[in-house]
Amino acid sequence: MATAGTVHSGPASSTVGSTGTQKIASLEVLGSSGSSQTIKKTIGHRGLDPTGETTYKKTTSSALKGAIQLGITHTVGSLSQKPERDVLMQDFEVVESIFFPSEGSNLTPAHHYSDFRFKTYAPIAFRYFREMFGIRPDDYLYSLCNEELIELSNSGASGSLFYVSSDDEFIIKTVQHKEAEFLQKLLPGYFMNLNQNKRTLLPKFYGLYCIQAGGKNIRIVVMNNLLPRAVRMHLKYDMKGSTYKRRASAKERERAVPTFKDLDFIQDLPDGLLLEPDNYNALSKTIQRDCLLLQSFKIMDYSMLVGIHNLEQAARERAGEEVADQRPPPSQGQKSLYCTAIEAIQGEAHGKGAVDTEDNMGGIPARNSKGKRMLVYIGIIDILQSYRFVKKIEHSWKALVHDGDTVSVHRPGFYADRFQKFMCNTVFKKIPCKRLSVTLQNLYTMWSIPFTKQMINVLSLLPVVQSGCPDIPPNTPTHDVVTSNSVETTHFNSLLGSSKLATTAPSVRFVCVFRQAVLLHCCIE
Repeated sequence: MATAGTVHSGPASSTVGSTGTQKIASLEVLGSSGSSQTIKKTIGHRGLDPTGETTYKKTTSSALKGAIQLGITHTVGSLSQKPERDVLMQDFEVVESIFFPSEGSNLTPAHHYSDFRFKTYAPIAFRYFREMFGIRPDDYLYSLCNEELIELSNSGASGSLFYVSSDDEFIIKTVQHKEAEFLQKLLPGYFMNLNQNKRTLLPKFYGLYCIQAGGKNIRIVVMNNLLPRAVRMHLKYDMKGSTYKRRASAKERERAVPTFKDLDFIQDLPDGLLLEPDNYNALSKTIQRDCLLLQSFKIMDYSMLVGIHNLEQAARERAGEEVADQRPPPSQGQKSLYCTAIEAIQGEAHGKGAVDTEDNMGGIPARNSKGKRMLVYIGIIDILQSYRFVKKIEHSWKALVHDGDTVSVHRPGFYADRFQKFMCNTVFKKIPCKRLSVTLQNLYTMWSIPFTKQMINVLSLLPVVQSGCPDIPPNTPTHDVVTSNSVETTHFNSLLGSSKLATTAPSVRFVCVFRQAVLLHCCIE
């Protein structure tokens, strides 16, 4: 998932300097013999070496980070020398490769670790994607390669490694061969979707690379960071719209900020997250479009990552820290440079400065049922799962032992529909509009007192009756100030005797009469 989490406290890698050299530990490739002794704990391809440093496919994390930075530095630099042009169909299939010997070459700098090869997939296409989101080549290079990448320790159960750039903008995730292959096939459709609509909650893919080291292929993808580390997430959920075994494990709950699931959300926030009507409508439309696209590519098993920042709780925490610390308050947090959650659903014009808080990172304003103010950071993750044969078998097996409609793995059409309904009906809800309830007694009471401008504005809240009511435009201009006494009773009685209202129900008659009477009153004045 593309999310920032707990920073790993392993060995730090150095950065790419102006000379392009890396001052990092040498690449460790653990031999096949005795691997069970050296790797104390393994999840997928992720493990630990004897010193406690994270490894991926037996390559240390520090060496992997160095190779990533060296490779991206070279590929972005060489790409800047190529002229700008339109993206062609064959650009999606291009794979560029460069070899990095330890002694250096005419194209690559010398370094202090084992030889490796760096591959770049569809460089022209990904350059276009980055430009669409306003990411300049020098900004991309600076974010990823100027300072050390930060390893995230809560990478989930997939066995992937996650790194976040020092400026919090980008996430680097290791992906499996099938996922990288599927992303390559997805690129033409992804290109088409971005051209049609930039308002999307789908991951923003900025680059796909492969490092060949020690006889292993380590594939990585660069994406947008959904949950900025600069904003504390008090609650975090990974939801699929499924209820079968969708509850955080006991081990997960022990984390500082656990990632909860669907059933946990229903228990914690039974009334959902309440959004303003404009934001809710924009979010619902975005989810609908994204689900339709995912369904067309036969993609399923994706999730909605939701990070919740409680503004009132954050204020209390800051107040407590200031009392205990007595240091000056920290400077205002950085502003997200690229596509934020609010921009993803409303577009850049509405997103900039939409939330007047010191956490100016583009969260969507929301409230819970108790009225607590929150900022919500969301995005759809894990979209590189297609409904292949293995997934069909998995769904069939789970359906035999449980209700087939509640398991997470399902055919894409059903999955998209269930996902959309769960997000728009259970997770996110619209704050109900407050409308004035007008009764006959209200009308009599309002008629017996002098009219004011505020009272006349009540007309805009009254229903417009199409049949039996005189043709009065609902937005008819009124005088700025009305201060006289009420209209004479004869005017009121004459309106009640109108032939157009003779057969109208009493409640409708009074609504129509009230509108007429106020306008007559304004004309008289």
